[in-house]
Amino acid sequence: MSELKTKFEAAVAASKQLPERPSNDVLLQLYALYKQATDGDVEGKRPGFTDMVGRAKYDAWAAVKGTASDAAMTRYIELISSLQD
Repeated sequence: MSELKTKFEAAVAASKQLPERPSNDVLLQLYALYKQATDGDVEGKRPGFTDMVGRAKYDAWAAVKGTASDAAMTRYIELISSLQD
């Protein structure tokens, strides 16, 4: 396993141990970067207006479309690190 992937998995584990709950915007960023790093670009149709949570997640993930997996992992690690301080 690569060093980056090891650090990424450690950051994912650390995300569950944060001292306080991040704002919804930060949670959406974390979600989008995680999905981009693990699944690649968003696919499928955007959820309808009645599914506001699904729509926000889809939009956040679509915003990082085209980001390489390694770059998404790095940004995720940096964001978790900034939340731990």
